[in-house]
Amino acid sequence: MLDKENSCSKKVMNELNAKFSSRLRVFVYGTLKPGEAYHQQYCAGKVVSAKGAIAYGELFSLPMGYPAMTSGDNLVYGYLLEFENANILSDLDALEGYHPSRQKSNNLYNREQVEIFDLQRKIQGKAWVYLMSRQRVDQLKGKPQANGWWSAVENAPPRE
Repeated sequence: MLDKENSCSKKVMNELNAKFSSRLRVFVYGTLKPGEAYHQQYCAGKVVSAKGAIAYGELFSLPMGYPAMTSGDNLVYGYLLEFENANILSDLDALEGYHPSRQKSNNLYNREQVEIFDLQRKIQGKAWVYLMSRQRVDQLKGKPQANGWWSAVENAPPRE
């Protein structure tokens, strides 16, 4: 009985620590993932943690060679990146064509907080993610990624 209670207590503490972490948390599903085109330039040496993760949404491959995620009910696989320095957000905003003072329709992507899950679908708390409007995805002729995974270099989502 005590082992079960300790296990439950550890689980609750882990979930609370994830939810209230002081680190900047960003869910990435495209070119910012480890091994992808912009990870080295924007994230290398700045990321203190990178774990396989899941968010709910819809994932699309765009003809320009990068993906877009919209709101939705499907699983999208990516990575939960944690940064010590929140100033990285301005660099990521610029890369993603997002400016907080613009109207949403004038941004390429909009930064929003969404619930993130680990690969066993345990809640990890909220993280920032860059979402594109479905209208913009349609304009750009996005193709659905039914398996919830996009990569220019890997064929399968992360596993734990």
